[in-house]
Amino acid sequence: MTRDGGLVLGGMVFYPGGEHVTSWRLPGSEPDAYLDVEYYVRFAQTLERGGFATLFIADELYVWDRFASGIDHAVNIRTEPFTLLGALSQRTEHIGLAATVSTTYNEPYHVARKLASIDHLSEGRAAWNLVTSASDEEAWNFGRDANLDHAVRYRRGAEFVDVVQGLWDSWDDDAFLYDQESGYFAKRDGLHVLDHEGEFFRVRGPLNIARPPQAHPVLFQAGASEAGRALAGAKAEGVFTLWQDDLADAQALYADYKRRAVEHGRDASSMLILPAVSPVIGDTEADALRQLDEIEELTPDRVSLDLLSHYLQTDLSDRPLDAPFEHVFDETAINQSKSVYESIRRIAAEATTLREVYRTILRRRFLPGTPEQIADWLTERYAQDAADGYMLAFSSIPVSVDRFVDQVVPELERRGVYDRAYRGDTLREHLGLARPASRYDGSAAVPAPATVDQEASA
Repeated sequence: MTRDGGLVLGGMVFYPGGEHVTSWRLPGSEPDAYLDVEYYVRFAQTLERGGFATLFIADELYVWDRFASGIDHAVNIRTEPFTLLGALSQRTEHIGLAATVSTTYNEPYHVARKLASIDHLSEGRAAWNLVTSASDEEAWNFGRDANLDHAVRYRRGAEFVDVVQGLWDSWDDDAFLYDQESGYFAKRDGLHVLDHEGEFFRVRGPLNIARPPQAHPVLFQAGASEAGRALAGAKAEGVFTLWQDDLADAQALYADYKRRAVEHGRDASSMLILPAVSPVIGDTEADALRQLDEIEELTPDRVSLDLLSHYLQTDLSDRPLDAPFEHVFDETAINQSKSVYESIRRIAAEATTLREVYRTILRRRFLPGTPEQIADWLTERYAQDAADGYMLAFSSIPVSVDRFVDQVVPELERRGVYDRAYRGDTLREHLGLARPASRYDGSAAVPAPATVDQEASA
């Protein structure tokens, strides 16, 4: 059970400068280093010093140019994540290496081979975060006029996982002989041909790389819609959830994911729930709130309004900022992130103007406080079955990363809920997850295909 070793910490990079679109403007940021490998090496090594189980490089396959402000003010450069993880595998020793994989705009064979390669190069530390891609901008880069329908994306994602994991089982663990004297490199009966044919993919296999050290690199997922939760219950080993202000809501979400895992014949401990948290760490509570004010002040109103337009798939650019928020919510018309859309619906029930809505969206994503206050909050959620750990989306990089490791981690250790010592050599060992048996092992049951109920996911 993962809780025997305390809560799990992960550190993520979405925007290279920090969690918000304009974090690159904050004091201590290094916007001219976002394509410099040493920038990410420092990030990884700092997390490793804090005993973080994994780092996570988020990704998108487009430039956000839907609105002019996206080009004028937002960070639109990012490294290709597999290339970056390959470099980091040689500059780190313990920390897991995870990256976003779009199952809509990739093919299973490519992804299986790349992740297996990272797992071998890192000696068992690779992971992937499955996303189905939400924006039409990505579709335009891959020969489509619009993104796939939400339900179709998740059916494709479920099949994608099955194929990738099947390809990782192409070779038995002991298939390779490397016998120079006899001339036998591998055992023929240690090779398995997948011969998959489904709704979206036809893949013969086998994979031209040995079975990964972890057997299957760890699978993370962030989907919070009904379709996303269904897929998580079947396959995900770590789930990134949205911020929940209310403890009872967080506990209910935690219990829902665990229930889904059990319904798929899995142990509840085989799925870790890792809420996203963006700490703003101050010497005092007032100092933390001052830093949060600074993030807001450095975000132009136009950027905030355009982000709101993006999430709602409605152009609000001609509306006065203090005009009443008047939007007819219709989830059936949304083909992007349904969970984000629903969170805005809840905010709009309490806010009255456009400015209040987007200001609330910005501020609610952050957790301001002293190191002691933040440690108390993280400990409470962990102790009361609302989280198995946290995915830290830092408010600024590198400043808040250093502060968290130097100031919050010791507080968590003092509370007895965290141990920065690594529990093994592989990411699975860090997370307390078992190494999967091959589907071709006669003693192991063949994994059931992941399924997403078509009616529920529509």
